[in-house]
Amino acid sequence: MPVQRPDIPCPAAWPSYARSAVVFAVSLAHYALAIARGWCANSRIARVRLAADNDRLKTEVALLCEELRIKHARMARISPRQRSHYPPAERLAILQLKAARAWSAAHTAQRFLLVLRHEGAVHLPIVEVRRAA
Repeated sequence: MPVQRPDIPCPAAWPSYARSAVVFAVSLAHYALAIARGWCANSRIARVRLAADNDRLKTEVALLCEELRIKHARMARISPRQRSHYPPAERLAILQLKAARAWSAAHTAQRFLLVLRHEGAVHLPIVEVRRAA
């Protein structure tokens, strides 16, 4: 589950060079970690290689969580009536994920920004049935 971070915007009074300095600092930290991981990945000691791979995977998960948090925050600003609906394949994937993670209906609705129609039930019709004319 992604970590909920406080919504602290960058101060509007910051000059553009201060904002770009923050981005450059993050970029420099990424470069330093890449050099250290490269050394570890090429080590002859298996334990060091495993630690480097573990660290790389943890960083990837953290970056994906941050990406997901940003996208989720963007969707949350759109009213539920104006959001696009999930196509049937994605509805099925949501229900499969709900079952695999043992999520409640309320938790699933919260994670996917759905509106609960009935208490305790997420309404995601998988197949639209059309009546013969």
